[in-house]
Amino acid sequence: MTPHDTAVLRVAGRPVGRYVTRPELPPRLSPRPYLHPVTTLAGTAVTELSPADHIHHLGVGVAVPDVEGSNFWGGRTFVRDQGPTELDNHGAQRHSSFQLRDPDGFVEELRWVASGAELLRERRTVAATELTEFAWALDFTFSLTNVTSGPLSIGSPATNGRPGAAYGGFFWRARKEESAPDVFTADREGEQEIHGTRAPWVALMGSTWTLIFAGATEQTRRDPWFVRAEEYPGVGSSLAAEERLQIPPGETAVRRIVTVVADGRISRLEAASLVRKAVSP
Repeated sequence: MTPHDTAVLRVAGRPVGRYVTRPELPPRLSPRPYLHPVTTLAGTAVTELSPADHIHHLGVGVAVPDVEGSNFWGGRTFVRDQGPTELDNHGAQRHSSFQLRDPDGFVEELRWVASGAELLRERRTVAATELTEFAWALDFTFSLTNVTSGPLSIGSPATNGRPGAAYGGFFWRARKEESAPDVFTADREGEQEIHGTRAPWVALMGSTWTLIFAGATEQTRRDPWFVRAEEYPGVGSSLAAEERLQIPPGETAVRRIVTVVADGRISRLEAASLVRKAVSP
């Protein structure tokens, strides 16, 4: 990996994230670009890369366990009536080019390839913005276009028979600490109460940091949240929760998630205020 394979995100001149475009990873991990480390303005890391509990978790990025049967998440594939199964079905997201590359963000073109065929073409737009002296926002938009000649669908273990496992889409693997992080929304608290529900935003709060995830478009807000706190800390937005997401030939699915990255432990009122500031209409 060379310096040309990475981009450093900066907020007010301070580095807050490192983006790796061409990671050197085994096929089983579904190689794909990712952000790691991502830090608060004070320098606290809030992501993990290939942790022992899930080595295919790669910081912040887009990962999907089932694109027409190909695994772009990494690890085992959930097979109906069989459970998690080792299959030789892993795809890779390949960086094509940067259309724009600035200190505070970039626009990237990617190709989603499996078994030698391109299934999806992605445009990824990422921007970092200062909110306050203790918080900044990561604005992450991805557009997936079906470049095949036929219909294509995205699934999850949930749509394949494993209730509660609707992971797939934007995913943030957070920093693991001795104690599980707190999880809350505007009106709910706890992993069990929030996982699989729809809410304008969800917060994950560690010992000295808080992450607040917000759907920034109406379509994104329709996707339920995938939340883990006790087993490991992670939050994602589910593309395929109850049914497979269909993308006809030539059409595009677009999602936008804005994440507030804050130093310290913050209240519901502070979280709501930061989300309002971070998510433009």
